[in-house]
Amino acid sequence: MTTLPLTPVLHEFLIKHSLREHVLLARLREETAHRPDADCEIAPEQGQLMALLVEIVQPKRILEIGTYTGYSSLAMGLAMPPKCQLTTCDIDPKATSIAQRYWAVAGLADRIELILRPGLEYMAEIEQGSIDMIFLDCDKQGYPAYYKRSVELLKQSGVLMVDNMFWGGEVADPGKDDADIRAIRELWELAHTDERMNNTVLPIADGLLLGWKR
Repeated sequence: MTTLPLTPVLHEFLIKHSLREHVLLARLREETAHRPDADCEIAPEQGQLMALLVEIVQPKRILEIGTYTGYSSLAMGLAMPPKCQLTTCDIDPKATSIAQRYWAVAGLADRIELILRPGLEYMAEIEQGSIDMIFLDCDKQGYPAYYKRSVELLKQSGVLMVDNMFWGGEVADPGKDDADIRAIRELWELAHTDERMNNTVLPIADGLLLGWKR
């Protein structure tokens, strides 16, 4: 089977004919684009996929590690069922203050909780088997540890999403080797061999690991 590369022309076609971006998400993306670290934000088509997964799963509790300016939490929050709560964890009060502003405008301030603490530290306090969905987009060197703890925290049939599995293509480049790349490669191996999970990596944006807990 032939796999077409997502060329700039094809990507533009995808965005034009597939993306239905909420006005607040578009506004947040535009504001974030002016930041020097704007490449930390997820792609809008990925946000749309994550929102779709929220609508399918109908979770009661979502955990996000890595908030940044809040695009992913806002995308999921806008799709949450009425009784769902989302907790997101980060250590940057300036970037997350932007997120909080948009949550408030969207009417989600009481349903999205921000925890300003290191992610693994906070995850250690959460009851195992209590989370329906988890999204990881945090420090890459911690990815293996975040993955292991996430699997423990997920309920049966819970869903895990992990961003940046391609790391700009460098994860597959034998000439590239630093701490971030080694950690992401370790996560690939963990996800591939973990019999507790049904994992796959979707070629969307920078590579999204999608897992379902058996």
